[in-house]
Amino acid sequence: MTTPRIWLAIWLVCASAASFADATTDFATLLDEHWEWRLASSPLQASMLGDRRYNDRWADKSLDAIEHRHTETQEFLRRIYALDRSDLSTADQLNHELLRRQLQDAVDKHPFRGYLMPFSHRGGIQTLDNLTSRLPLVTVNDFDDWLARIGKIDQVIKQTIALAEHGRKTGYMAPAVLMQRVPHQLDLQVVEHASQSPLFTVFENLPESFPAADRERLRATAIDTIEKKVLPAYRKLDRYFNEKYLPAARESIGLSELPNGSAHYELLTRSFTTTHMTPDDIHRLGLEEVKRIRDEMELVIAEVEFDGSFQEFLVFLRTDPQFYFENPDDLYEAYLATSKRIDPELVKLFGILPRMPYGVKPIPDSIAPDTTTAYYSRPAADGSRAGIYWVNLYRPEVRPKYEIEVLSVHEAMPGHHLQISLQQELRNVPNFRRYLGFTAFVEGWGLYSERLGYDLGLYKDPYSRFGQLTYDMWRAVRLVVDTGIHYRGWTRQQAIDFFKDNAAKAEHDIVNEIDRYIANPGQALAYKIGQLKMLTLRARAERQLGDDFDVRAFHDELLGGGALPLDLLEQRMDAWLATAAASPADET
Repeated sequence: MTTPRIWLAIWLVCASAASFADATTDFATLLDEHWEWRLASSPLQASMLGDRRYNDRWADKSLDAIEHRHTETQEFLRRIYALDRSDLSTADQLNHELLRRQLQDAVDKHPFRGYLMPFSHRGGIQTLDNLTSRLPLVTVNDFDDWLARIGKIDQVIKQTIALAEHGRKTGYMAPAVLMQRVPHQLDLQVVEHASQSPLFTVFENLPESFPAADRERLRATAIDTIEKKVLPAYRKLDRYFNEKYLPAARESIGLSELPNGSAHYELLTRSFTTTHMTPDDIHRLGLEEVKRIRDEMELVIAEVEFDGSFQEFLVFLRTDPQFYFENPDDLYEAYLATSKRIDPELVKLFGILPRMPYGVKPIPDSIAPDTTTAYYSRPAADGSRAGIYWVNLYRPEVRPKYEIEVLSVHEAMPGHHLQISLQQELRNVPNFRRYLGFTAFVEGWGLYSERLGYDLGLYKDPYSRFGQLTYDMWRAVRLVVDTGIHYRGWTRQQAIDFFKDNAAKAEHDIVNEIDRYIANPGQALAYKIGQLKMLTLRARAERQLGDDFDVRAFHDELLGGGALPLDLLEQRMDAWLATAAASPADET
C-alpha cells in the first residue's frame, strides 16, 4: 500500500521535474529571442559574423531608437531576473549569469549618455570604407547589399550629426585634442568625383568570376550612389564638424570633466576589469607593477653592458638605426616571418588549437597615422573570412624590431586569434557565449600570452627580452595614466611624460596610445588586471600539482569556457584544480 508520504515525495519529484523543464524551456526561448534581437539591432555585427540577413542596412542611431533599445534591454533583464536560476542545469546557470551581467552592464551604462559623443579619431563615420575588409563581399548579391547600405549613408550621417549636436548642447563633448585629428580623415571622403571616393575602391577590382554585365552594372550603380547620396552627405558632415562641432570641443581630457563623469569612470573601471577595484586601487597597483618591471629592465641593461642611465638607454633604443627598418615592406615581411615561426611551436603549450586560420595585413593608410601599432579582427562565424592581424606600417622608422615578436604573440598566436577562434568554435553553448568579449579576459589573455613567447623559442636576444618587458611595462603604465587622466585630473602631457619615462616605445606610438586612453576611458585597465589573475591561477595550479602540472591541460581549461569575468574564471579553474589534484597522473 502506498502511503501519503510516498505520494507526496512522488508529487514533489514530478513538480520539480516540471519546474526544471519549464525553466529550461523559458530560458532557451529567452536566449533565442535575445540573440535574434541583438543581430537585428546591430546589422553590422550580424554581417561581420557572416549573417547576411541585414546586409543592406545600418543600425538606427536616432535618439528615439537608442531609448527604445534601452527599454528592450531592460525588458530582457527583467525576464532574466524573473527566472529562478536554481531551476536550471549547472551549464544554464552559468549562461544565465553571463547574460544577466551583459544586460545589467548595458543598462547601467545608459544613463551616462556616452552615445552623445559619436565621433572618434580612430575611425567611425568618416572611415566607413574600411568596413569592406571585415564584411562578406563574395557574391554579386553581397555587392548589391553593400550598394544598398552605402545608399543609406546619408541617413547615418544625419543621425550622427543629431547625436553630436544634442551632446554639444548638453555638455557631452569629446576633447579637442582628439577631434583635431578627424578633419584630415574627412578630407579623404570629400572628393570631387565619385570615382575618387574610397567607397568606390572595392568596385574597381570586382571578381572576374562575376558576369561582365553585373560588373558593369555594379560599377555604374556605385558611381551614381556615391555621386547622389554619399558625397553630398559627407560634404554636409564636413561642414558641420569643422564649422560647428570642432570649435566647441572641450579643452579638458578626463572623463571626470563630463556630467557625472567620476561615477561613470568608476562604473567603467568595474565593468572593464570585472572586479570591484576602485580607480585608486588600480592606480596604486599600477605604480607597484611599474617599479617591479623597471627592476627587471635594469637587469637587461646591465646584461648588454650599456654605459648610461635608464633614460639614456631608452633614448638609445628609440634612436639607433639598428633597431628599425627603413621601409614598410621590410617591416611587413618581418611580421610575416615571425608569425610563421610561432605557429609550429604552439603544440608545446596547447592540446586544442583552432581550425580557423589568420592572415597578416597592413592597417589602412587612412587611419594608420592616428591608430596604434597593431590590432586584431575576429574571423567570420560562417568561416567566410579568416582572422586578421593588422599591423601598422606607417613610418617604419618609429616601429622597433625588438617589439615584433611580443606584438605578434599578443595579437595573433597564441594571443587573440587562438583565444577568439577557439571561443567561436565552442559547441554546446548559446550563440551569445561564442562572441562574449569580457575585456579583462580577452586582453588579459593577450598579455598573458606575451610571456609564453619564452616557451615558444622567442626573445633569444636581450633586446627582444627588453621588448617583452617594455610591453609588460606599457600595460602597467596604463593603470597609472588611465586613472590619472580620468579620475585624478592629470594633463595629457603628464601622461605622455610618465609613459616616456618608463617604456622604450617610440614617442609617436606613445602619443597615439595616450590619445587612445583619452578616447576610451577604462578599457586600458583590463589588460594587466586580467593578466595578473591568470598568472595567479597558473601559479596556484603549479604549486598544488607540482610535477603533475600539465601546461597544455591548464591552457585548454582556461580557454575552454570562452571569455569569462575574472571571478567566474577563478571558480572554473579552482574546480578543475580540485579534480586534477584528486586524480594525479598514474604512477608507472
